[in-house]
Amino acid sequence: MNANRSRPIRFLLNGESVSAATQPNETLLLLLRDKLHAWEVKNGCSHGDCGSCAVIINGQVRLACLVLSHQVEGAEVVTVRGLGDADHPHPLQEAFVAHGASQCGFCSPGMLITAKSLLDQNPHATREEIREALSGNLCRCTGYQKIVDAVEAVARSH
Repeated sequence: MNANRSRPIRFLLNGESVSAATQPNETLLLLLRDKLHAWEVKNGCSHGDCGSCAVIINGQVRLACLVLSHQVEGAEVVTVRGLGDADHPHPLQEAFVAHGASQCGFCSPGMLITAKSLLDQNPHATREEIREALSGNLCRCTGYQKIVDAVEAVARSH
């Protein structure tokens, strides 16, 4: 394929069918933010180091900055917007508020996505398992304690 040729793709984004023209070297992060206006997916480092661009693709947490956009053809992609909204928040979103787990909020979408994936796979995760799961998500504000507290509260409520 010519490197300058766009390619149309279709996939589910937070339960809705979307389509977009993609370039061969375009990352999912750029597609989501620049073309689909999914600004909740944060661009923290573009190198897979910070976790702020975490999304769930077909049930697995992936870093959108490391996935080429054409790789999600036919896939189901979930961002933090797909977890819940102000009227119907996800229990993790409620716990983040209740425990003061967000300060600047930049890392929160990636933290929430990672925590959701963990609890989907391990609903009764221990504090150590929560810490391990979140270890790829960087936060410069909270010191992680309140984030782990929030995720643990949801794990205990199952």
